[in-house]
Amino acid sequence: MSITQLLGIEHPIIQAPMVGVSTPALAAAVSNAGALGSIGIGASTPAQARAMLAETRALTSRPFNVNLFCHRPALADAEREATWLEHLRPLFAEFGAEPPASIREIYKSFLADPEMVQMLLDERPAVVSFHFGLPSRDWIDALKAAGIVLLASATSLEEARLVEAAGVDAIVAQGIEAGGHRGVFEPEKGDAGIGTLALVRLIARNCRLPVIAAGGIMDGQGIRAVLALGAQGAQLGTAFVPCPESAANAAYRAALKGERAHQTRITAAISGRAARGMVNRLWTDLDTADAPALPDYPNTYDAAKALHAAASAKGCNDFAVQWAGQGAPLAREMPAAELVKVLVEEMHL
Repeated sequence: MSITQLLGIEHPIIQAPMVGVSTPALAAAVSNAGALGSIGIGASTPAQARAMLAETRALTSRPFNVNLFCHRPALADAEREATWLEHLRPLFAEFGAEPPASIREIYKSFLADPEMVQMLLDERPAVVSFHFGLPSRDWIDALKAAGIVLLASATSLEEARLVEAAGVDAIVAQGIEAGGHRGVFEPEKGDAGIGTLALVRLIARNCRLPVIAAGGIMDGQGIRAVLALGAQGAQLGTAFVPCPESAANAAYRAALKGERAHQTRITAAISGRAARGMVNRLWTDLDTADAPALPDYPNTYDAAKALHAAASAKGCNDFAVQWAGQGAPLAREMPAAELVKVLVEEMHL
């Protein structure tokens, strides 16, 4: 079965979930155009997620993807967290602010959220995808029994084989070029850092499941290239950020049009997990040689968000999180449905 048949779509294009940027309006516009729209609920409560599904369904009757985070649940470490906040104190002081007294786990891992599983079983979205790892086999079996198609990210052949063994339906091969968080299952063991093209070829040759390429793909020519290497579809994230339906603010959109789009870098210092974005002071001032050990993800993210809030209150956007992939300079500003149409036309040039 082809990926388009599996997902119930016309075009082998998936809009990446992108928590904080994707919206029900963006997902619906992409799905209505014949591709697969996505919403990210990894940072949501079950009630918030249910509301997002309802909002998306009010805008489209087509399939869309619902994405979840399967990271190891955060372990609180008061000493490590206090040391990290002290490291940030001089930055808060620039804006006449104090770092927070403590930081917290700002959202649950799906692995520790049975209520979210029940919400999915109640709502039965057409597609559910996993990032950072996999849930238990029992949960995978229950979701599949409910008629839900399952996708999971892999950043290496080893992870792809785990995805295949778990009973998931397709593999999202996330290359090092991709914007946002790396989907590495066990970051403490290192990141192979494989590029999209090599990763797609590795997985396509060694696994039976359909492969969806992700990372640095911005136009139809890029989609055509990964299809030639054995992928059956392509997932694009940064390409959809400038769409009017996304939640990206004016500063984020302006950055994508400027010089900063040409410099993206990966750091774990923002959230506690490696992620790629457009370089600003979050990269240059947090990720330093003398930086102490990071708190667990997503606790570290709580500190970065507090720092951004302090800076933005004084009119400074130097600590805004603006995730983007290496193809960022190729981003084009147009409505999501029009972008899907252009991508399909370019695929067939």
